[in-house]
Amino acid sequence: MKSKEMELDIIENKDGKQGNDNEAFESEEQQHICTDVEISSEGIDDASAKTGQHHKSLLEKKVEALQGYMAKHKDQIHLIIQLVLAAGFVAMVIAACVVNFHRAVGLLVISLVTIFFLVWDWMMERYGEQVWEALAPIRDLLSRNRCGIRWIIYMSVLVAVVFWLALDTAQRGTRQLVSFFGLLLFVFLTLLFSKHPFRWSWQTLVFGTGLQFIFGLLILRTTFGLGALRWLGNKAEAFMSFTDTGSKFVFGESYTDHFLAFKVMPILVFLSSVISMLYYIGFMAWLISKIGFIMQVTMGTSPAESMAAAGNIFLGLANSPLLIRPYISELTLSEIHAVMTGGFASISGTILGAYISFGVDATHLLTATIMSAPASLAIAKMFWPETIVSRSNRPVKMDKGESKNLLEAASLGASRAIALVASVLANIIAFMALLSFFDAVLSWLGGMFDCPQLSFSLICSYVFMPLSFMMGVSFEDSFIVAELMGIKTFLSEFVAFQKLSELINRRKAGGPEYVNNVKQYISVHSEAIATYALCGFSNVASLGMSIGALSAMAPDRRSDFSSCGLRALIAGSISCFMTACIAGMLYIPDSECPHLLSVEFNNTSMTNSSQMHACCTELYNSVTVYEPWNVTTGDGFSQSSLLGCCTLTPSEHFNCSLML
Repeated sequence: MKSKEMELDIIENKDGKQGNDNEAFESEEQQHICTDVEISSEGIDDASAKTGQHHKSLLEKKVEALQGYMAKHKDQIHLIIQLVLAAGFVAMVIAACVVNFHRAVGLLVISLVTIFFLVWDWMMERYGEQVWEALAPIRDLLSRNRCGIRWIIYMSVLVAVVFWLALDTAQRGTRQLVSFFGLLLFVFLTLLFSKHPFRWSWQTLVFGTGLQFIFGLLILRTTFGLGALRWLGNKAEAFMSFTDTGSKFVFGESYTDHFLAFKVMPILVFLSSVISMLYYIGFMAWLISKIGFIMQVTMGTSPAESMAAAGNIFLGLANSPLLIRPYISELTLSEIHAVMTGGFASISGTILGAYISFGVDATHLLTATIMSAPASLAIAKMFWPETIVSRSNRPVKMDKGESKNLLEAASLGASRAIALVASVLANIIAFMALLSFFDAVLSWLGGMFDCPQLSFSLICSYVFMPLSFMMGVSFEDSFIVAELMGIKTFLSEFVAFQKLSELINRRKAGGPEYVNNVKQYISVHSEAIATYALCGFSNVASLGMSIGALSAMAPDRRSDFSSCGLRALIAGSISCFMTACIAGMLYIPDSECPHLLSVEFNNTSMTNSSQMHACCTELYNSVTVYEPWNVTTGDGFSQSSLLGCCTLTPSEHFNCSLML
């Protein structure tokens, strides 16, 4: 039995081996077949390729060769094109100067500035590290004597400011002294309520305020600076007027009948599109990085917060943090506070166009946007000083955005403005309705105490009046400016600027200054100070917008944003008020006394105000007496105005009997 079982096992094993051999043979045959098929298909492809190559025309071969050559020498070709375009542009500028040099001055200045910065960037990129290493001995010397040099600079700045104030006060009167003491008051209050009163930096305070003062001095007190900014403001107004073409096409010839909706709001769309295009080509990032670098070096702030403060000059409080989006999660609480303060202390370039269209002076608006950037950093770092080492000290890199080409950037910018326009209009409707409701409620409550004139504006005029007076506003105008400050803080800066534009239009219309003992407009000097004080997003509505935008970029820091929000709002308001103080110190309005006296003395109801007395004093100083009966007025004043002033307020230095 065992032998038979063994024989059966042997037979089964032989059958299994034979089956396996057959399967192996079949698989080998299949592999050979597949290989033959692949070889044959490859042969067919090669043959077809050779056939296609053989059938290509001579033109196609030349085109492919040209494309390969251009791809190989792409950099050289780009350089040649750029040189040709640059040569053509230089030839155009020279030809324009030859034809009419006066007309081509603007183009020449822009060209020279552009060439300077292009050469500067090229030099820094190529030789920057070598120059930095060569300056190592000087840097070591300055670092060893840093403390002494720093205090020498501080004392020099203090002495220079004191001497300047003394000379300027002797020449122009004491009005700017009030603005100077107002500046000191805001700095003192900031330090008094600081989060860490003994940890703030002298460098940030001195250089932040110093940059403000230098910007204001160059713009408001030099003929070149004031002329340049006025030229820029006029060009900005002309540039924004191109929006009228689109508005007229969409809304019809009578689009100006609805001024705010169809005249002002399209400007936001147009400017948003332009800024998006500038951002795509890299100009906006280049300009912001340069301004941020200046503040970083002079004020000792971190790259992230300096870049955000510079971005606020052109972008809104919700858009400027996008410049430092990769670094927001690493910011310290002090840096978060500085970023939020910068947003509250400035307005965006898009909204700036809307305010200019209201009739607010473009020169002051442009100056305020520049001056508020260093002010926001100085106040923010005093109100919440840095106590730990920042983790965001590496250089900030900015990209060109999401757009793939210039046309897409323009379209995307216009599309993004839709939400901005809707937000502005919705807020105006809501806040104007709320203001009317609050006034009705307060008037109802005041009527119970025989004070039916009680209103939200009246309360704000008394609450903010000390602050407006310390900024340099005259006592008579301080209540009106305080009312605007209250509307801006608790409601919206847009509504406040709209009311300011109404005051400006009344003054330009030349109507009476008082009607039923109610002041109808304010002086040019007060208008300027109010413009600087209102030029910021520091209001309660913007607080939620800022926290929401930052939380969307860094959800893990939401609690930190909320904890810094209220302090940042207050710091942003103080920054605007400090800028207004410096404007009050530096701004000297063109005299409007000849027009004012002529209008007032021709009215049947003449007002006896301090402004009238000041204008009469200015008139008396312009009088020249050649002979007892030969009296001449200067500076545009008339003899009838001199006679009216002699009747209203006789002078101690001029014999008014000569006119009577």
